[in-house]
Amino acid sequence: MKRKIKRGKNQFVVKHPDGWAVKGANNKKATKVTKTQKEAIEKANEIAKNQKSDTKIQGRDTKFRGGNSYGNDPYPPKDKK
Repeated sequence: MKRKIKRGKNQFVVKHPDGWAVKGANNKKATKVTKTQKEAIEKANEIAKNQKSDTKIQGRDTKFRGGNSYGNDPYPPKDKK
């Protein structure tokens, strides 16, 4: 029987009045506010790695433009040969 690995909250990098914020999923307050998006992405990735969760990045146009995934993927992509 496989044990389900508990994953932490996904981390979101979002625009903030003081720069860029890192917020955990469903959190009202930012975990960290930085001056640059790059700094926020680095912090979000660090947290996501520790929690085995995902990072989602909001672009300057407010649309989410990608991110990173950490931890075990129960449905990894299959190689197309």
